[in-house]
Amino acid sequence: MEKAIELGIGFVTGRSHVCKVINNYYKDMIEQVSKLDRKVNITIFLLYDLGYVGAERNDFYKIIPAVYKDIDVRFITPEDIEKEKQRLINKKQLTEEEANLFFGNGHARGRNSLMYFACMNNMDYLLFWDDDEYPVACVQENNEIIWKKQENINAHLRNIDKANVTIGYHCGYISPIPFVDFGTDITEDEFRSFIEVVSNDIVSWEKIKKTIQENHGITYADKSISNGKGLYEIEKQGAGKWVAGSTLCLNLHHLDKIPAFYNPMNARGEDTFFSTRLEDSTVLKIPVYHFHDGFLQYSQIMLERFPKVFEKAVNSDYANGTRFFNVSIGWVRYKPLLMYLTDKEHYKENIEIVFKNLEKCIPAMNNVFKQFDFNILLKELKEYSDRVELDYQDYLRTNDIWNRLKN
Repeated sequence: MEKAIELGIGFVTGRSHVCKVINNYYKDMIEQVSKLDRKVNITIFLLYDLGYVGAERNDFYKIIPAVYKDIDVRFITPEDIEKEKQRLINKKQLTEEEANLFFGNGHARGRNSLMYFACMNNMDYLLFWDDDEYPVACVQENNEIIWKKQENINAHLRNIDKANVTIGYHCGYISPIPFVDFGTDITEDEFRSFIEVVSNDIVSWEKIKKTIQENHGITYADKSISNGKGLYEIEKQGAGKWVAGSTLCLNLHHLDKIPAFYNPMNARGEDTFFSTRLEDSTVLKIPVYHFHDGFLQYSQIMLERFPKVFEKAVNSDYANGTRFFNVSIGWVRYKPLLMYLTDKEHYKENIEIVFKNLEKCIPAMNNVFKQFDFNILLKELKEYSDRVELDYQDYLRTNDIWNRLKN
């Protein structure tokens, strides 16, 4: 009898909302893998961060008893991480500084820690699933929204043996950029300039303009892709083979082709820097969707109560504005390193252009988002630009640490 597949589903989170996702989709997880011609054992790895939004420890243990009957749930606690770090330090496999660079909480260190524990628990594959995503697709047809369930697990399992990494699609509120009315407070050119200043190879004004201004911030799913058509291999574009942090599946049999995640301290971009190390890896784009509930406005989707229309994620809403402001800070913090990786030779003149363009945009941004002071972005950009070479060395060291741990 063929050995069962050991599938890890990884949640790296600081929000208790993750329990709702697991409670509402565990039956679907089991139903999906039951259709395959090989037994699949599912292990959910839940790595939680108590410092992210002030959640209490008990908030992450609100998983209903029924889940545990068919699925192994393994919590990765702050104590588990510290214990493993100390074990590796005591065995002189890592220094304390190296352990702290690779393991812990946060966007990259959390993913590295979960990836490490999945390997230690002999998983064959690891599927990262963000806590604000649901396996459904919203397709627009004749001004109506058609909702289609997605076999997010099976789509990866049917293709992961042909790849080192597989990545699906996203629909819904992909971008954290809220709807903005153009007028006297801010013009389209001013807002576009801001997005171009803080953006990266994945987020750009041309890609999001129609989504934000015409579709109320919603990216609709392509009908043929939602039906499982359109598998292809991702080629290198610029500095990387670009993937997102979810729905991202790793073939743990091919660890030599799986890089580490990295982001500068308190920044974002862990999936971006992961992407820059995939040059020699086979990366497949899988025709399957996750709906990204970026502002946590549509949790009723998990109960199959699907909205018939989408509301604008308006900038005047404090929660929406706060998320966009925080994400903008996260983007600015990792932009210097991405620019440095892309073009070291011309880094200084390129970052000067970014500074000047950002200065021009900020007055208009402060007019629109009156509860926030976007001037802080200039300070953040300077701080992370000044330390870009240190961050570059940490980026290299993180992958060196991971390569040693693999062995």
